Amino acid sequence: MEMKNKLKMVIILAIMLMSIGVLGYIFIGNYSFIEALYMTVITISTVGFSEVRPLNDSEKVFTILLILTSITIFGYIISVITEFISNGHFLEELKYKKMQKKINKLEKHTIICGYGRNGRQAIIKLTNNNEPCVVIEDNENLIKKIEENRIPYIKGDATNDIVLKNAGIKNAKYLITTLPRDADNLYVVLSARQLNNKMTIISRASKETSESKLRIAGANNVIMPDRLGGNHMASLVVSPDIIEFIDKLSLNGDCDTNLQEISVNELPEKFHNKNLLTLDLRKKTGCSVIGYKSPKNKYIVNPDPKTKLIPNSKLIILGKMKQINKLKELF
Repeated sequence: MEMKNKLKMVIILAIMLMSIGVLGYIFIGNYSFIEALYMTVITISTVGFSEVRPLNDSEKVFTILLILTSITIFGYIISVITEFISNGHFLEELKYKKMQKKINKLEKHTIICGYGRNGRQAIIKLTNNNEPCVVIEDNENLIKKIEENRIPYIKGDATNDIVLKNAGIKNAKYLITTLPRDADNLYVVLSARQLNNKMTIISRASKETSESKLRIAGANNVIMPDRLGGNHMASLVVSPDIIEFIDKLSLNGDCDTNLQEISVNELPEKFHNKNLLTLDLRKKTGCSVIGYKSPKNKYIVNPDPKTKLIPNSKLIILGKMKQINKLKELF
């Protein structure tokens, strides 16, 4: 930030020097604007071109002062630019601008606020499924890890609206906030919902009292890692084989069999408002439909073949990766 302030000061000083030179020649020597600009440029640049006309004593004194002032200011400008380049700020700025251009082109991506434990797990899952994502993080040590993994990122505070806009929130489809403090997550949810009222927002929460506040603020889903962890461990006692089986399907991502969701809107229109039987997924791809989510968010497990494929509803598909890839090719 200090270097940026210095660069701003350099630009201001250069503009002031040019303005003083032009105005000085206009008022002292009655030069036209073009003549005054020409005299200012050849004086501060010391290129040695001839003057517009011979200088009188007042003009000579002003020119001497302008030369001495320009030498001092340009010495400072050169020192700042040298510091900017030698400290790596120049390359860093270029890298950041290149990153920003890449982010500006993204659409329907996921913004992840925080590169902590939960944020990293979310990114692994998203990248394994080829989902575009952008991370917002302000910790220098964590940013180095993000760069090593070649993940697009924005350096800054996720509670800042400008940072959210730089992350492409207006074009984003999802936002996941995993900040350690519930108050920060609440602020992010409020800001994100105002900037994009159509996106799906998923927030982390540490306290049960925060869940309702986050939902009121605009979060579609609130996840409490501690509660999930406790339930998960207890389930491994009650029904261990089922939980391990589900983990292999949907959580680890390293099993050949996976769960996928498909929106009915993504299917060809000829299947809309028809029943599941018309898809004949089992015969065409080998996949099985094990769940159905209606437009009113009602879930049906193991739906009947006569279930209608209503627009804005979703299908939960179970299949091996080859089968799911074939499904994607067909539909």
